[in-house]
Amino acid sequence: MAKYLNEGVFPALADPTRRKILRLLSRGELPAGAIGDQFPIAGSSMSHHLSILKRAGLVVARREGQQIVYTLNTTVVQGILGMVLEVFEPSEESR
Repeated sequence: MAKYLNEGVFPALADPTRRKILRLLSRGELPAGAIGDQFPIAGSSMSHHLSILKRAGLVVARREGQQIVYTLNTTVVQGILGMVLEVFEPSEESR
């Protein structure tokens, strides 16, 4: 699972705004404008957050006409969850 993770994943997750964006996208894909409507920040700041999430591989973007639609990248999210579970998995010595 870790092969899907890049070094930008955890810094991207460190920001509460980006975590909220991921929570919104966990319910389904959304256009950038609809995501931005949920936050009291400038469009350029929202664009920056979405760019960081995209570079980290946490979201995927596609153009539909004049809109950019974002989707949660479930492969990477599953990789993160798998990695966290591995950390807490009992070792051979403790079994």
